[in-house]
Amino acid sequence: MNIGFIGAGHMGSAMIEGLLKAKMVAPENLFVKGGSSGTAETLQEKLGFQLIKDYETLKECQVIFIATGAKIVLDILKQAAPSMTKDTILISVATGHTVKEAQAVLGEQVHVVHAIPNTPVSVNAGMIGTVFAENMPAKVKAEATRILESLGKVEEVNENILGTFGTVAGCSPAFVDIFMEALADGAVLEGMPRSLSYEIIAQMMLGSAKLALETKKHPGELKDGVTSPGGSTIKGVTALEKNGFRYAVIDAVKQANS
Repeated sequence: MNIGFIGAGHMGSAMIEGLLKAKMVAPENLFVKGGSSGTAETLQEKLGFQLIKDYETLKECQVIFIATGAKIVLDILKQAAPSMTKDTILISVATGHTVKEAQAVLGEQVHVVHAIPNTPVSVNAGMIGTVFAENMPAKVKAEATRILESLGKVEEVNENILGTFGTVAGCSPAFVDIFMEALADGAVLEGMPRSLSYEIIAQMMLGSAKLALETKKHPGELKDGVTSPGGSTIKGVTALEKNGFRYAVIDAVKQANS
């Protein structure tokens, strides 16, 4: 299978790395057209995929990802449309458009998928929201899902909440990174080496997430299982509440989604 990419910024690069790690595509079968930033050229030196200068080469690709900015995605699709056929699967990971708007540009014959991933796709642990074009053949939908599942967990959602999905799954890694950094600062303040604190915190978060996923327990129940009466954990929780931790998180989601 040949896979094409239009755009190799943060998200495009993450998906390219994930697809290659998963061996979903070989470097010689991955064709990438970057923009003016030069990130595609830098990434190509590292990963060895095929760097292309125009859209014509995309005719060789059965699947094409577009990972450009929201403001230019439809204009780029117009330019790339002649290189797509009735068998092309177009997976847009750009915001700022709907499936029908992309179809209006490309024509009904192109199979359009709108997918919102997050950067952990680079290590095949992403969370990806998807919306498929209406009346997409089951075989095509299964193929698109198979490719995306190589990058992480795939969840089909209604298009009207895809933006919120992108906020929670896509923006939250930055929120979590800040939380990790703050935890490490606290550990360093109490005398722990920073490198050790980051390792402990990352493993703690990985384990906590796995526990939540596998047990399906409510987060409050999991929290209650750690907070013994008068113990150190409930004292820490009280400090978080005193400083508006929950409100800060809720407001961050609200502002990012606005």
